[in-house]
Amino acid sequence: MIAAAGNKRRELSSVLPGDFSLPSGFAEPRVCLPGILAIRGPRCTTGPNCPDPVVEDFCRQFGQRHPLTSFPLVVIVDDSEFTARTLNNVLWVTFIKSNPASDIYGIGASNVSKHWGCTGPLVIDARTKEYHAPPLIPDPAIERKVDALGAPGGVLHGII
Repeated sequence: MIAAAGNKRRELSSVLPGDFSLPSGFAEPRVCLPGILAIRGPRCTTGPNCPDPVVEDFCRQFGQRHPLTSFPLVVIVDDSEFTARTLNNVLWVTFIKSNPASDIYGIGASNVSKHWGCTGPLVIDARTKEYHAPPLIPDPAIERKVDALGAPGGVLHGII
C-alpha cells in the first residue's frame, strides 16, 4: 500500500533540472507525469525475490538535495522513452513488470517500528527480469484467421 495523505507538501516537477546527473549504467531520464520519472537502467541479472544490488547502490547515490528528489516516484525501466510516452505505458510498465515484494526501493529507505518508508523518492524496479515469461509477439497469420472468424458470415461474427 502506498499512503499519501495530508496537506500539499510541494509542487511536482514536470521538467528535468539542468544540473541533473545519474550514476553509471543509468541513462535517458524521462518525465512521465508531474512527479514521476522513468530512467533506463542496466539489464537486470538477479533472480526472483532477490534485491538487486545495482538498484540498491543507485538509491545510495543520492542525497536529499539532489535534483532527483524533486520526483517522488522514480521507475527504473528498460525503455524510458516508451514508458513516458503515454499514461497507459507508465501504468503497464510500472505495475506489470515489478513485484511489490522485491522491486520496491527508496532513497533514504529505512524500517521504523516494522514499517518501511523512505525520506526521498520511492524507486520501483520495473525492468524485465531474466525469469519473466517472454513477451507475446502477435502472429499476423493467426490474427487474419481470427479476424475472418469475426467477420460477417464467420462463426464468431457478433461475438468478437
